Amino acid sequence: MSELETEWLTRVLKGDPEAFTQLIETYQGPVYNLCYRMLGDANDAEDAAQETFLRAYKGIRRYDNQRSFSTWLLSIAAHYCIDQIRRRRFSAISLEETPELDPPDLTPGPETALLMSEDQKRVQSLLAVLSPQDRAAVVMRYWYDLSYEEIGEALSMSVSAIKSRLHRARRELAHQWTEQGPKPVAVERKCHESPAF
Repeated sequence: MSELETEWLTRVLKGDPEAFTQLIETYQGPVYNLCYRMLGDANDAEDAAQETFLRAYKGIRRYDNQRSFSTWLLSIAAHYCIDQIRRRRFSAISLEETPELDPPDLTPGPETALLMSEDQKRVQSLLAVLSPQDRAAVVMRYWYDLSYEEIGEALSMSVSAIKSRLHRARRELAHQWTEQGPKPVAVERKCHESPAF
């Protein structure tokens, strides 16, 4: 944790709301991105990020300064998203109907944009087959590069449980990847290319 972050936390504990605003500005991107990757919807991710910061603010006195603040904050976001995913399943909302993982980049050309969109949809559909805890572990490991210990801390699991979940999730993702076969867009593109005579 940086000295500046430590100072902000100290000020927050003394009741300074401006210091918490500094923490929000520092972590709004990572928290939103984690929520978006887990929930797959920009509006839901925005709501989840706001709820994460609200819960962090209310629970700041329970924060253990021996832990990484970012890990603690991301764990709040992950747990909230896991709860939201469970609620969706009970409401019979299909995760497969959610939009792409990342907001579309409007700068590439049409063909590149189409390929990127297809890749994002494919990754979203792959993540959707995982349980909420496995999805959280995968996102934290491969998008945020958290250690097994940090993920275990964030999800309240042992390191061996995290390793087991990640191993099982990788195996399931690999199986789903091979089941889906080659990307339709890439195949279609090859068909439209003119032969080289």
